[in-house]
Amino acid sequence: MKKVTGIGGIFFKCDNPQRMNEWYARHLGLPVTEYGTLFKWRDTEDPNKEGTTVWATFDKDTTYFAPSKKEFMINYRVEQLEELVEQLKRAGVTVLDEIAVYEYGKFVHILDPEGNSIELWEEVV
Repeated sequence: MKKVTGIGGIFFKCDNPQRMNEWYARHLGLPVTEYGTLFKWRDTEDPNKEGTTVWATFDKDTTYFAPSKKEFMINYRVEQLEELVEQLKRAGVTVLDEIAVYEYGKFVHILDPEGNSIELWEEVV
């Protein structure tokens, strides 16, 4: 079974997300919106399939990464999220929440051994 298939997003905390977004837009050319930047790409195995990777800033006080106290969170693209979560639970991995389902995908958060919050995302196609 395939597990991680790529990076879905990179998220980090900062003192002033709007100022950081403006800096990255001005100096590095990121087309930032209030939700961050979407980098579009094509799947090498199926060039007709388009994907995205998100880059986004969060306020330093966000609880979205909790219980992790780290300043960043990586979102990994996965396949068969339900089966993967069951495997992770059987292996003793800390799964923080139930799978959340939205029109753009399914999400769940886990912790690695050093307490980093990891977001797993299965895109809904």
